[in-house]
Amino acid sequence: MDELRLAGLLTLADSRLPVGGHVHSGGMEEAIVSGLVRDVPGVGAYLERRVRTVGLVTGSIAAAVCAGRLTPTRADIETSARTPSPAAREASRIQGRGYLRFGRRAWPDEDLGWAERPHAATVLGVVARLAGVSPNGAALVAGYTAMTGAATAAQRLLALDPADVAVLTMKLATECEIVAASAVTGLADLSDPLQDVLAERHLLRDNPLFVS
Repeated sequence: MDELRLAGLLTLADSRLPVGGHVHSGGMEEAIVSGLVRDVPGVGAYLERRVRTVGLVTGSIAAAVCAGRLTPTRADIETSARTPSPAAREASRIQGRGYLRFGRRAWPDEDLGWAERPHAATVLGVVARLAGVSPNGAALVAGYTAMTGAATAAQRLLALDPADVAVLTMKLATECEIVAASAVTGLADLSDPLQDVLAERHLLRDNPLFVS
């Protein structure tokens, strides 16, 4: 990978990218409130599960769009079909709006408009291609950010040592690469019932700290 594409990859994976990821916990808040995640090992298990499910599905969509194998319109349909939870679909579209805003600012001469609000994976695939990132890179960003967003939320909610959380994400880096390599082979067709339940329950709780 040349330096330009590597820089593009790092930019898309950067938590400072203004796509609203910092207000989404990826179900982590509800998992903690429900007592499913209580400590560092529990966080690690949750992150690994999220990479292998949400990361794989969103990565496969982003990779297909980046490679030109899937149009944005079709990508939105495929993403919705793979996201049973209405709450999770809405969270994806909210973050998609952030990616779209970023894309329009970075590439003002490109037509990035859609009739409907796009899913995050859809726009990630488009902006990855514009940034010169490979389909594998787009899938890697999808899996990595699915993990790191939830990791950051866990660090804040459980008051964990940031170094412990960083070690978790570092250990899962290889898993992200394995999932990305699988994602580029075709559209993943699976969902995680636990993630769906957590997303729906999150909406029913009063005054949550995160949007999702």
